Amino acid sequence: MAIRKTKPTSPGRRFATYQLREQITATEPEKSLVEGIKKSGGRNSNGRITSRHRGGGAKRRYRKIDFKRTRDGIPAKVATIEYDPNRSAYIALLHYADGEKAYILAPSQIEVGNVVNSGPGSDIRPGNCLALGDMPVGTTVHNVELKAGQGGKMGRSAGTAIQLVAKEGDMVTLRLPSSEMRLVRAECRATIGSLSNSEHQNVRIGKAGRNRHKGKRPQTRGIAMNPVDHPHGGGEAHKTPGGHPVTPWGKPTLGYRTRKKGKQSDRYIVRGRRRGKKKGR
Repeated sequence: MAIRKTKPTSPGRRFATYQLREQITATEPEKSLVEGIKKSGGRNSNGRITSRHRGGGAKRRYRKIDFKRTRDGIPAKVATIEYDPNRSAYIALLHYADGEKAYILAPSQIEVGNVVNSGPGSDIRPGNCLALGDMPVGTTVHNVELKAGQGGKMGRSAGTAIQLVAKEGDMVTLRLPSSEMRLVRAECRATIGSLSNSEHQNVRIGKAGRNRHKGKRPQTRGIAMNPVDHPHGGGEAHKTPGGHPVTPWGKPTLGYRTRKKGKQSDRYIVRGRRRGKKKGR
């Protein structure tokens, strides 16, 4: 995957970079697997803004992704690799032997024409899906279930790779990209391989307009406001917030822990994201 740099004909193009998307083989999605998607603009069911700085952006069509991969024993051929505006990773269109079609998250090692399978007895190859307990230690996976049959929840963004590091009884230990070590039940499924589009994180936006295309609206710094609008506002001589950073409503932010203690899932965290910290901290 390569990054394209444009000629500096304007301030925005001087710093912007774009992906060549050489892995993509189709420009139009499969009509039977596409549905409309409505934007919220950051508003809740009462019409009030609960998530600021959202709105506008280019229109999108939602591609229905098969996160469960439950069509066991039916081989599927990779027909196309496509771009999905709703996620950072690419998606692959599968044509099953019985005539069904489905989208899956595309691993980086997969190509058009490859055959993938799911269920017990599947080979340990990129794109195949089976239970974590059936995989050898050291396997790299993505789209991992947290509950059996629920569908993949972990490891779904571009370039993600989760490693299976140990198996003990009916549980397996996974090393997440954040270095967190987590226990998952062995009957939970995952797809083999790392996800595609690993260069996604290297793209530089370059100009504000590209963020507007994504539906991101401008964000005003609290320090630039008046005291009536934000706790950081005001000040004549020095433009610096006093004390700790807070939200417009006075809640601590920038490093403030938001995870609640005593969550049920804490018992499955063997080692936290920061080494040396106890689980759940």
